[in-house]
Amino acid sequence: MIFAHGFGCDQNMWRFVAPAFEADHRVILFDHVGAGASELEAYDPQRYGDLGGYADDVVEICEALDLADAVFVGHSVSSMVGVLASARAPSRIGSLVLVGPSPRYIDDEGYRGGFSHEDIEELLASLNSNFLGWSSAMAPAIMGNPDRPELGEELTASFCRTDPEIAARFARVTFMSDNRADLAGVNVPTLVLQCSDDVIAPPEVGSYVHREIRGSRLVQLAATGHCPNLSAPQETIDAIRAFV
Repeated sequence: MIFAHGFGCDQNMWRFVAPAFEADHRVILFDHVGAGASELEAYDPQRYGDLGGYADDVVEICEALDLADAVFVGHSVSSMVGVLASARAPSRIGSLVLVGPSPRYIDDEGYRGGFSHEDIEELLASLNSNFLGWSSAMAPAIMGNPDRPELGEELTASFCRTDPEIAARFARVTFMSDNRADLAGVNVPTLVLQCSDDVIAPPEVGSYVHREIRGSRLVQLAATGHCPNLSAPQETIDAIRAFV
């Protein structure tokens, strides 16, 4: 099982979930280039100018470890990274678990992503002008669960550990992405985990992903916010275990 983290995070975000699968799976954790303990000098703006560069990294991990039919568990933007990686290396990735996925964050005709184009431009401008301030304001909103402020504080700290320049570029790649056309090409068993009260990926998005990926399974979690791997790890574990 390969666990991939979302924007502003690192592999530590899976510490409550991944160990539950170590008894019967080979568990692989990693940091996207520019996050966590990754080598910042490996970041190439051209390679990572779209999500394809991150998907290529996943394929390289699979090849280096000689994985076959792996379960790819992707949180947030890494859900689409997994979709792209599975198309690039179908023998390496045998199933997908998409946690809070969104193929497009910006609303479009007949599609609700949750944000207008102006919303995203304002978000990116704010991030560019004051990354620490943006992190302090946005992380608690993304996390949800205001009655558990320690969760928002952890996500804020994670954002603040990220290199600001790389984070700004990754944010633009993330929030300007449109991977809707890639969903129809998914031909591996797929689980879609949709959170309640998710400001990043509203319920309509999870339903859309479920409809567009043939044969996928949609599970509506009781967990609120965008990070059930932190806020509701046992529910997340149970949903994944029932799938794998």
